Amino acid sequence: MKENFDPVKIFDRMRNALSSRSNRKNRNAQSIIPFRLNFLLWIVGILLLALAARLFYLQVLNGTAYKAEVKRSDTTIQTNNVQRGMIYDSQGKVVVGNQTHQAITYTKGSNVTSADLYRIANRLGRYVSVSNKNSRLTKRNQEDYYLADKGRLKQILKHVKTSDSETDDAKYDKALKYLSAHPGSWSLSKQQKNNARIYAAMSGAYSLSTTYIKETGVTAKELSEVGEHLGQMPGVKIGTAWTRNYPQGKSMQALTGAVSTSGLPSDEVNSLLSEGYSRNDSVGQSYLEKGFQSTLAGSKSQTQVTTSGNNVTKEKVKYPGKKGDNLVLTINSRFQKRVQQILEQNYAAAGNGYSSGVYAVVMNPNTGAVYAMAGISRNTKTGKQTTNPIGAINQPITMGSVVKPATVMGGLMSHVITPENNTLTDKPIKVEGIAQKSSWFNHGGGANMAVDAPTALEVSSNSYMMQLIMKEGKMNYTDNGPMTLKPSIFQRERYFFNMFGLGQKTGIDIPGETTGYEGPSDEKHIGSALDLAYGNYDGYTTIQLAQYMSTIANGGNRMRPYVVKEIRGTKSNGELGPVQYTTQPQVQQVIPAPKSYFDLVHQGLYLVTHGTNAYVTAKNLSSARPSISGKTGTAQTVSNGHDTTTLSFAGFSPSKNPQVVVALAIPGCTNDDGEANITMARQIFHAYWTIVRHSSEGTDSGNN
Repeated sequence: MKENFDPVKIFDRMRNALSSRSNRKNRNAQSIIPFRLNFLLWIVGILLLALAARLFYLQVLNGTAYKAEVKRSDTTIQTNNVQRGMIYDSQGKVVVGNQTHQAITYTKGSNVTSADLYRIANRLGRYVSVSNKNSRLTKRNQEDYYLADKGRLKQILKHVKTSDSETDDAKYDKALKYLSAHPGSWSLSKQQKNNARIYAAMSGAYSLSTTYIKETGVTAKELSEVGEHLGQMPGVKIGTAWTRNYPQGKSMQALTGAVSTSGLPSDEVNSLLSEGYSRNDSVGQSYLEKGFQSTLAGSKSQTQVTTSGNNVTKEKVKYPGKKGDNLVLTINSRFQKRVQQILEQNYAAAGNGYSSGVYAVVMNPNTGAVYAMAGISRNTKTGKQTTNPIGAINQPITMGSVVKPATVMGGLMSHVITPENNTLTDKPIKVEGIAQKSSWFNHGGGANMAVDAPTALEVSSNSYMMQLIMKEGKMNYTDNGPMTLKPSIFQRERYFFNMFGLGQKTGIDIPGETTGYEGPSDEKHIGSALDLAYGNYDGYTTIQLAQYMSTIANGGNRMRPYVVKEIRGTKSNGELGPVQYTTQPQVQQVIPAPKSYFDLVHQGLYLVTHGTNAYVTAKNLSSARPSISGKTGTAQTVSNGHDTTTLSFAGFSPSKNPQVVVALAIPGCTNDDGEANITMARQIFHAYWTIVRHSSEGTDSGNN
């Protein structure tokens, strides 16, 4: 039976169907929402856990390091140079001082790039002219400046093979090699070279350290123009610089040394950088300036600088710096000048056509204090003479007979002679296979005579000294007999010479001292052992000669020579301040010999200047007051192919209770009869007593 159409029922069935479908969808949606929410919550939880772990790592494990890094980046200590300590003579006169100059300086920022430096250098170069004297421009400086222009660097790199895997430094090195290999492909104009000098000075500075761009010769125009444009050149300032001056004359500079004017010396850059110096610091380059660098340099000032990017936002002085301490020398500058004059006035009289120089040292034999050190170096080819007192510590010279007192002391200490039994016959020495050797007055044997040790010194007997050495070497000498000395005799002779200071460094407080020269010591040269006995073989410096004679003068104490008496600070008014350090006399060795040995040698040295023998060698010193004792020396040498002579002298005064020693040497002379060495010695002693000691006993009209 066919069902009747009922619209209401049909609508209800449709509504129920839709409702059922909606309920199914709602149930599905309700099951999906919790899953997504839980997934998101898990992700958030994991991220929070990672964040917590990172915070723990940064703040707990490495918090201190990162705080230090932030502080270093934002707050840094800037250092600036201070005035160098001065050098005074023994009388308190300034011999090396400081002259103040206005200067152009540059303080390198903490984040400055090479492009920044290039821009600033080019800008500053418009207003400031920097000569090669102010800042030496090297080939590498020019290359670095040329490549600082990014456009030029890019062009150069087109000519070399590079890869993306290479670092910028590796590419830069290839660009440098290209420039070196193709010098004709690039060049700098005069203005660019000026800018390159400025760029090099800026590049050499450490972060937040100050360097001088131009420290001397800054003109008023340069100061004005730089001052007007400081805002366009970050880090550039107008400051103060100091350079050395020499109130007592530049001759003292030859003794005190020099200070670098264009940064650290190239041969010492690495060692000085390791000591905390900056590349552009001025340091002592030689002699006292170098030997006492740390004392003279002082302590740099320290300023705490706060930066933001390349800009300085705050500066606070943490330490004002300390001026370098001052040196007070044992040297009397007036006496030093006089000794130098004496050498200059008498040098030609020695016949110096082939001579390489003349040197002198005046020393206190009881303390080692050096009163004067003078010298002249002469170019044997051009004849040009220069003041060179340091030659007294680094020029070895074959001194001649002046060493004979040491030979006599060696004979006494070896017991081949005694104070009571020391007479030998001066005669020519004839040994098989060796050319005849003799004393200067007895070449043919016509002046054979018996001489004791004092007389042997008085007449300067070579024969006596050679016989002592043969006795020490246990050689039974007979005329024309065989040479039986062994090479070990060289070592024995030098043992005694070294004991007195000959042939080894004295330890003087000036850098650059040399040991001397030792001739060959083998069997082939055994005959030279006889020459060594009378000073005609090895070479010694003049400071060694002074130390050796001081050891004999004071009775056996080998004193270390020194030229720095004190180190002193500076008062607020600029005058010499309190004593920081005083040099104490230092005995390097006590000679193991009784007083009787020294008395015998002293007797001989007195006879050298006051003896009555016909062959006395320094009679012209007999009238000097106070009394002088000493030993002259002549050594036969060859200079530039010509036969020449070294003239030397070493002696002390007064003869009793010696207070001063004079040692000098003139190598390469041609007038060994002119007594230039004796004249120099006489005048130096006179100058000492009249200038240094102001003694009425020093009046000697013959030396005026």
